Amino acid sequence: MRITCGIDWASDHHDIALVDHDGTLVAKRRVSDDAQGYQQLLDLLADAGDSPHAPIPVAIETPRGLFVACLRASGRPVHAINPLSASRYRERRRVTRAKSDHADAMMLANILRTDAHEHPPLPADTEQARAITVLARAQQDAVWRRTNLVNELRSHLHQYYPAALEAFAGRDEGLHHVDALGLLAAAPGPRAAARMTQARIVAALRRGGRVRYFEHRARQLHEVLRREHLHQPPLIEEAMAHQTKALVAQLRVACEAARDLEQATANAFDAHPDAAIYRSLPGVGDLIGPRLLAEIGDDRTRFSDARALKAYAGSSPVTIASGKTHRVRHRNVKNRRLNAVGYPWAMAAIHTPGPRTHYDRRRATGDLHTAALRNTYNRLLGCLHHCLREGISYDDALAFSSGIQVVGDAVAVNASASRLEPQVPRASQHLIEAKRVPRGPHVQDDALTSRGINVDPGTTGRVCLRSPHSVRA
Repeated sequence: MRITCGIDWASDHHDIALVDHDGTLVAKRRVSDDAQGYQQLLDLLADAGDSPHAPIPVAIETPRGLFVACLRASGRPVHAINPLSASRYRERRRVTRAKSDHADAMMLANILRTDAHEHPPLPADTEQARAITVLARAQQDAVWRRTNLVNELRSHLHQYYPAALEAFAGRDEGLHHVDALGLLAAAPGPRAAARMTQARIVAALRRGGRVRYFEHRARQLHEVLRREHLHQPPLIEEAMAHQTKALVAQLRVACEAARDLEQATANAFDAHPDAAIYRSLPGVGDLIGPRLLAEIGDDRTRFSDARALKAYAGSSPVTIASGKTHRVRHRNVKNRRLNAVGYPWAMAAIHTPGPRTHYDRRRATGDLHTAALRNTYNRLLGCLHHCLREGISYDDALAFSSGIQVVGDAVAVNASASRLEPQVPRASQHLIEAKRVPRGPHVQDDALTSRGINVDPGTTGRVCLRSPHSVRA
């Protein structure tokens, strides 16, 4: 008899429900969120027939927490059900919208009983990969907090201290730069800044953390700070200066936290076995690499193919078709952390030949800058999935090579393309038989060239030449 378990979690207690293959309630209990409660859960599962060889799967609406960590460490399948999906299941069983903790636990257990194949378990990532996830997300959160503080400080300075905004308006010297933090700590108001001599500015820069070119930078700042600007009344300006000191102190702490977490994340990333594969891809460094590994993990069975990874990252569009309506739009449901990495990664990658050629080709076909970057990111994710699956390093000549050359009725597939994708010969033959090969400078969409056959649209695109008688790469 197959048993499934549902847990409706809370901050201090959890409701447990066990159901059999017919949906009949087998056992229920409320346990506390501590070691004693976890032991009660294990006893409840053991009484229902749980064993190391046939563990009872568990459904819960969160992938985090000590309870989930202990359940994952025990080796049993843990299915993190999306709360939106759970609410739809609840409406399927009760149209009255009645709700209780026990009913929610039973609903989660029934989800596993009927639709476990639609809700895969949490990935079996190694402890090392999960540690990188913690550090990379913490570093990303620290950067976001720093950005929020910089925006708050900029908005505040705009109200009474335009000289500071002018002094640190450069692209490489924002308000989080050590020069800005040092100067604003020494002169939080425009009147105090205008009275500063070059020697005092040099001292402020030294305290802020600058290590060279003090006199040159001090002369620049001295000139800007002594220009004529509008002022608030003295008492208002003094009050705003106190607020600036508080914001600068918070921003300094946020900058130090981001730097410390960046170093810790880079060290943990370098110790991971997959680091060499990630670093082989263009544009991947000490920040992008750990963030990619943190969200993708090192469980090779997590994504069945490259399309699953692209959908998870939100780099591939989603089709909405119903009746006469047919729309293709961006994905709202995605891993937002992984999606946030995409554009910086693509921006860094297009400085290398292969991604740059792909980006320029997308722009030539009418894509705007953002759309071309998104497509480049989508392409790079496919390359990353292939490299991780095969355990090989990225090769620009293979990833963006010319694979299929179509001349008349002949199809030439080079050896590297055949090794890259076993489906290439079948895809190329389909292109010839279906007469979908463009005969001019204009090219077709990747999805159209592969429609009607069981071939990943990216397969055809990755191995084809761009020429008057070829399919777009």
